[in-house]
Amino acid sequence: MKKDLFDFLNTDLQFVKGVGPVLAARLNDVIGGRRVLDFMLHRPSGVRPRTVTDCASAATPGQTITIELQVKSVRTARSFRGRRVPTQIVCADRAGDVVTIQFFNSNFLEYWLKKLPVGAWRIVSGKLERSGTRNIINHPEFIEELENISRIPSMQVIYPAGEGVTQKTFANIRDQVFAALPDRLAGADENTREFFDALHDIHFPDSADALLPNAAAPAKLAYYELLAHQSAIAISRRARLDVRNRRAVRAKKYDLMDRFYASLSFELTGAQRRTLDEIFADMSRDIPMMRLVQGDVGSGKTIVALAAAVHMAERAGQTALLAPTDTLAQQHYAKLKPMCDKIGIVCDVLTGRDKGAARREKLISLRSGRTRIVVGTHALFSDDVEYKDLGLVVIDEQHRFGVAQREALRAKGAHPDMLALSATPIPRTLSMTMYGDMDVSVINEKPAGRLPIRTSKIPMSRIDELTAHLAPQIAAGAKVFWVCPLVEDGEDTTMTAASARHEYLEKYFPSVGLVHGQMDKKRRDAVMAEFADDNSAMKILVATTVIEVGIDVPRATIIVIENAERFGLAALHQLRGRVGRGNLQSYCILLFGRAVGDDGLRRLDVLCETDDGFAIAEQDLMMRGVGELIGTRQSGWIQYHFVDYRMHRDLFRLASRAAMDGTTDDGWTRDLMYIFDRGDTISA
Repeated sequence: MKKDLFDFLNTDLQFVKGVGPVLAARLNDVIGGRRVLDFMLHRPSGVRPRTVTDCASAATPGQTITIELQVKSVRTARSFRGRRVPTQIVCADRAGDVVTIQFFNSNFLEYWLKKLPVGAWRIVSGKLERSGTRNIINHPEFIEELENISRIPSMQVIYPAGEGVTQKTFANIRDQVFAALPDRLAGADENTREFFDALHDIHFPDSADALLPNAAAPAKLAYYELLAHQSAIAISRRARLDVRNRRAVRAKKYDLMDRFYASLSFELTGAQRRTLDEIFADMSRDIPMMRLVQGDVGSGKTIVALAAAVHMAERAGQTALLAPTDTLAQQHYAKLKPMCDKIGIVCDVLTGRDKGAARREKLISLRSGRTRIVVGTHALFSDDVEYKDLGLVVIDEQHRFGVAQREALRAKGAHPDMLALSATPIPRTLSMTMYGDMDVSVINEKPAGRLPIRTSKIPMSRIDELTAHLAPQIAAGAKVFWVCPLVEDGEDTTMTAASARHEYLEKYFPSVGLVHGQMDKKRRDAVMAEFADDNSAMKILVATTVIEVGIDVPRATIIVIENAERFGLAALHQLRGRVGRGNLQSYCILLFGRAVGDDGLRRLDVLCETDDGFAIAEQDLMMRGVGELIGTRQSGWIQYHFVDYRMHRDLFRLASRAAMDGTTDDGWTRDLMYIFDRGDTISA
């Protein structure tokens, strides 16, 4: 049974009827994977009740209604007095009131006219709007013949979606996946059935309350997820302390640290020196180091990691620095390589881009021990990569990698030390629960000379004024990041997409770049490299949150974050950290929309009042709730699917106690670890 079930869970979504490879690729961007399991773990954000009514005038504007309408006439899209009028299909309901259905995209006109022939009665479901006395439904979500009313749900489940992925797509996949699941659960044990029953209840809720964090199904799934996480921590802790995993203490063979300190053009902060003392003490023990370095944006974690690597090279060992993306790996390499050259250490970079003779040459250098420090992505633990003596593994953005990925790299050496870096501070109240198998060092000082970033919030209505103020700054040499939450215009008309903002800014500035997650990776990296070049004419880079981590452009002194109220505090703090990386005064402008609420303004006020990442993380923990953020990622935090940090603190303790009591040896618990180890959920 288990093999059939896991094979089913690992099925590529492109093989689900109606999906295919193109849509599966889009789903991958939205849900962070393209397996059936990834879809099942993609939690609905809410429900949309559909009120059945016979009279549109009796319904409340903004309500989603299902109503029988008779098509009276059709007015196709046209221009009128310089503006474009949408296609309008005039209908009447059972009470005789007029309801106008509008379509703004003429590409599918024939399809709509076929669905809504003049004289016919149809069931239509969509959001009711009112202009004066006119009842309007723009782009209805359902149009069915009267006998097919059962195809329109009375309560529609809403999923966090993205460009090119509709709610109908989610519903289609959900129905097929859960229809096929019972056959795979034949003979399953009670725990397995209970888990998948809870998943079913999440995807087929009977009310909005059923999706609240402390409702039965979400709370049960949160506990299972925490149990998987805490079990991974317990296993890792036991393995590290096992006498069979003790190693010989490395003796110093070379004098490199003095050269390292002499090569620096700045003084290390007290927090950096304290952290290095803790790291060096760990590396001198016969128990492999497991240490997490937490540091605020710009606190100098990379230099600490390099110092640890030089310390390992003094003892003839090699260091592998694992980064989550090619871009970040290349940036680390560009920063570390010149410093390593001064010290006399061979530093190299290895990513999936390396092919043929160039790759073979790098592998030979690693195998021989000539390369002491290698920076790279997942390529670092490929089967053909061999190290002569891997002594230290550094994981940057550690929350991006799952247990299996980390262990695959550690297995390349004989009980190597592990140093994990967290780019966003974790609230102190959660550190020990989330990283119970690790010792924690905190870098809570900024390098000397760094000026605080001046942060302000302004309404979107002042965007033209802001654009005018940017001109003299850019003329004086400043570079500007402009961040948008969406790639292209979609259903949410309250937000401007990156592509539209790019077109707007091109009217005022000669060279404006654009990067987003849907671009070809090589093209995206090329645009980022051009923006980072001091001699480039590109002064503004419009982007989505792909720039949130790891983009280092010291000349960038201004960042504009559009619809800032839609982001969580941790994400905003990360984005703000793209500026202020040099000694020039930097600025962060938070643009908020008309729909901003009190919670959104309160988040922005926190950013304006402090740049202390730990204080911001604590506020983020207390303020944010499930579904408040665009997407699911929280930089520096474990990306749980079902756990709400505010609501499930008791479950943290219960899961931790269960893991420590020995349930990690149970086959069901290991199945849970397998299910939730997606590369961004379990940290152990």
